[in-house]
Amino acid sequence: MEINAIQAGFNLDHIAIETSGKKKLANFYKNIMRMRYVVQKNKDIICMGPSRKLIIRDGKKNKFSFAGFSCKNKKNLNYFKSFVIKNGVKILDFQNPYLKKESFSISDPDGNIISFGMNLPEKVKLFDNLKGPLQHLTFSSLDVESFQEFYSKKLGFKITDNVVHKDGKLATSFITSNHEHHTLACFKSKKNGIDHHSYEVGDWNYIKDWCDHFSNHDIELVWGPGRHGPGNNLFVFIEDPDKNWIELSAEIEIIHSREKRVWPQVEKTLNLWGKAIMRS
Repeated sequence: MEINAIQAGFNLDHIAIETSGKKKLANFYKNIMRMRYVVQKNKDIICMGPSRKLIIRDGKKNKFSFAGFSCKNKKNLNYFKSFVIKNGVKILDFQNPYLKKESFSISDPDGNIISFGMNLPEKVKLFDNLKGPLQHLTFSSLDVESFQEFYSKKLGFKITDNVVHKDGKLATSFITSNHEHHTLACFKSKKNGIDHHSYEVGDWNYIKDWCDHFSNHDIELVWGPGRHGPGNNLFVFIEDPDKNWIELSAEIEIIHSREKRVWPQVEKTLNLWGKAIMRS
């Protein structure tokens, strides 16, 4: 039997980023994003909060390393792996140490390594009155069309919204592996890499609480508050010390059966309330 990504129901479990200053970055996520951290035997630092996990590795500043998606059971994982292999996607030798051993990894058209598996149980109790599960990852790409075709046709992610230029060319793709509006997205850009990663805090009051927390630590918002058109979610953005963008999102659209929507590449699409950061 074979099932696609959305039928398997994958959630974004973790992302891994590179830096030349691991300790400084880890302390930021500890203090500002309220995540405990542990230095692993392989020298990675794993930052953990309730349903949020970030791996920090030695390397180049602002560089994406890999991401992991998790589903609920081994049966769905095996059925999905059969689907991926049937579609001609190569399984990599890369073993993701932050998912259970049955996990597998692939490389997308831009060379981004994505792992699929089941999450590891938390070894420590993680409590926090500021809700913020890791929810989606957004890339920048020279070729958004190839990105969208790979994830939708080869892996079975659902396309929920497209943003297009006046000439009809794709500017942004929003895709999902569950019923939330997007678990991955991709902006047309002059470079390949990570655009931002996002934490879904639940509702507007939690955004207020997070912003008060940021203010107490002298962290300024770089964008927002606002509301995206695609996804209809409320948002604010901050930056970490490496200038990685972090989004705090609330009230993201839940999708079951609606058709894909197409939006124009204008400021109001990215922010229904005002100014936008335009990528292309």
